[in-house]
Order: sequence, then C-alpha cells, then structure tokens
Amino acid sequence: MNDQYDRRDFLKTSATAGLGLGLAAALPSLLRADTPADPGDKVRLAVIGTNNRGLDHIEALGGIDGAEIAYICDVSDVALAKGVKQAADTAPGSQPVAIKDFRRALDDKSVDAITIAVPDHWHTPMAILALAAGKHVYVEKPCSQNPHEGELLLGAIARYGKLVQMGNQRRSFPNMQVAAKEIRDGIIGKAYYAKGWYDNNRLSIGRGTVVPVPPTLDYELWQGPAPRRPYKSNVIPYNWHWFWHWGTGEALNNGTHEIDVARWVLGVDFATKVTSTGGRFAFDDDWQTPDTQVIGWDYAGEKSISWEGRSCNGFPTERLSRGVYVYGTEGTALLENNNYTVFDTKKKVVKELTDKPEGNATDLRSASGIRLDRMHVRNFVDAIRTGSPLSSPIAEGHRSVTMLHLGNISQRVGRSLVCDPANGHILNDDDAMKLWQREYEPGWAPAV
Repeated sequence: MNDQYDRRDFLKTSATAGLGLGLAAALPSLLRADTPADPGDKVRLAVIGTNNRGLDHIEALGGIDGAEIAYICDVSDVALAKGVKQAADTAPGSQPVAIKDFRRALDDKSVDAITIAVPDHWHTPMAILALAAGKHVYVEKPCSQNPHEGELLLGAIARYGKLVQMGNQRRSFPNMQVAAKEIRDGIIGKAYYAKGWYDNNRLSIGRGTVVPVPPTLDYELWQGPAPRRPYKSNVIPYNWHWFWHWGTGEALNNGTHEIDVARWVLGVDFATKVTSTGGRFAFDDDWQTPDTQVIGWDYAGEKSISWEGRSCNGFPTERLSRGVYVYGTEGTALLENNNYTVFDTKKKVVKELTDKPEGNATDLRSASGIRLDRMHVRNFVDAIRTGSPLSSPIAEGHRSVTMLHLGNISQRVGRSLVCDPANGHILNDDDAMKLWQREYEPGWAPAV
C-alpha cells in the first residue's frame, strides 16, 4: 500500500470540526478547476462502484467526448464484471483497467478524477482520499453519511483546491434551472412553502443470518471506515441503505433530490427547527430506518419545507411518485424531474416546460433519465477541462444533505430539534448532537 493512502493516515487530527456557513461561503473560488486542463485533452476518470448507479456513470461518460474511463473499480467481482461490460457496450473509446481496490487508481497520477457510487459510509472518506491524491470528485448523493463528514468534506476541498460535485442532477436540468430562477424572481409571488415527496413499493428484507463471505467479495474493504460487523445474508448489495450503520434511509437515498430542489427555489439554507415523524410500519424485519417518514423544516417562521417518504406504499402522492410543489402568494409551481408547471391562484396553467427533445443532437433535453444524468456529469467534466463553473457547488449539496440528516436525527431521538441557522448545528440538546457524527473502525476515521 502506498504510504500516502495508508489507512493510518486517516488518523490525522482534523482542524475542520464545526465548519459551517463561514467556510461554505468561502468556497465559490473553488467552483472552477484551479488549473483547467487543455480543452483538447481528455479527462481520465476512475468509476468506483459498479453494481448500480456506477453503471449509469459509465454510460454517461461514454457519451462525453472529453472523458476517458481509465479504471473500473468495485470490491465485488460480480459488480466489476458488470462495469467492464457496461464500458464495452457504452464507452467503446475507453479501455479501462478493472481493479477491486480503488486506492490503486488514486496512485495513478494520470487519473484526473473519480466518480463515487458506493455505499454511503464510504462517500466522504473516499472523496477525501481522492482529494488528497489530487483528484477531482463526482460523488453520488448523499455527500456524507452524517453531518460532521460534510464539514470534513468542505475542509478537504478548501485544503486541496479540487472540484467536488454531488449527484443532485436536477441542478443541471435546463427546465429546473429556469424554474429556480423564475420562482426566486417572483413568478408565483412570494414563495413560502415547498412540499416534496417520494413513493415506492419496496418489499421486506426479512431476517438476515450470519453466513460466510462470498469468495467474490472483499468484505474488509467494503466495510472500510465502518466498525466491523459479521457478514449477513440480507445487507449486500442494496439493503445496507436501511441500516444506520452504513446507510441513511430513504430520506437521503431519494429525498435528497426533492429537498435540494425545494431549498434551491426558496433560497434558504439551514433551518431553525426540524421535526420528523414516522417509523418502520410496513413489515417486521431487520430494516431499521423509517419506511414512512414526514420531515418538516421551519425557517424562523418565514418559510417552510416538508418531505413525505413512503418506501413501501407506492400509491402516488399528488398523482406522481415523486415531485415538489412550491406555494406562493400569487400561484403554485409543480417541479417533477425536468418538468415545470406554473398555476395561477385559480388553478389555471399559465406556463409549462416539459422534458422533450429540442431538435438537435447536441441538446440533451430528452425524455431519457440517463441522458439527463449525462448533463450533470458533462458539467463536471467541462469544469475540469475548461474551468467552467459547476452546476451544483458542493457547499449547496452539503446544506441539502445536512437538512435530511437532521430529519433523521429528529426521528431517532423522538423530538424536534432547534438548530443554528448558520451551520445547522443542534442547539441545547447534547444527546441529539451525539448523532452529528459516527464512530469509525480504528485506523479508518476520515480527517483533513
């Protein structure tokens, strides 16, 4: 193992605990690459995590002329094979090397950036290692497994001067960009309340048993920074989402998208009060996080946001499985994927932008989710190559993710939280603040 990435280096003392709005406000200078690449050069990337979302990263990068996939990385041989096949099918110009240990890609100085699509407990530690190795980072939501990690990530960006973009793709959707500007400019009057939701029909995960680790899986590296647990039959590859030890529940698995949009269009940052209700109602099994959850955020009595998540009852809220309604003094707006509809106070549609092709091969406004994803990945690659700004500064992603972390903390302690609007920290509640960060496996704690 290269000493630069030895897990012992995670133990460095962090000087960034308690970072908040002050540092976030200082980050605009880091929205552009410090030394943009020659526009004629390709950006060489390692895609890390190829069982699910990483396959979409490969497809998106395969459609970008300025990108080359140098490495496919996954701790599972099965997922690694899926990634190699996806690259062959959708990125024929790339000839990536397949590896199980992503740190080998960090050792390669010719690699410019990585994309992260691994379990949540690895998002921040992996991103910090990559930044320390001089790489730019595209990380799937959430950008952290707990609020403290988000603060560490901001500190790492400030220290190493590289770009980080979170996978809150709607920030790059053209109709959502129009919606955000127009709502903030007053198209529905004063916008004061946004309501997001997500519905699904997930099944029970049952009761897992301790079983031998599959020979195709490097379980030690999969666990990484998380304290060690025996391998159980119902956690990998996907159900880790529903365990607090590794995941963050549906609120951050899917709610991040709607809440990021809601916060964006209302122009708010950290809330002053956070409340959550709900629980694991649908099944009696090992699933720990809520399958039914309603979170509310209050902004000093001036604006508010709510999110309703139902993981195991897919009956569509507002006739849609997900979306955001924004209410104002002179109308209402519906934001759903890349669709934007404005209603006046008499429920009449006064404006509508729908997700459709615009008639030329270079315009990516199409009905395909992957093509829309490609816009956000392209924005990241272009920022590295040309110095153009990111659609989603990581400070914005951190604020949205922290809002949802606070919702989960409220749920777990069973009471409302009063928070500092400058940085989201919980006030006058030491027990709740204990959940601001987690414990790590000795030798693996991320630090800057």
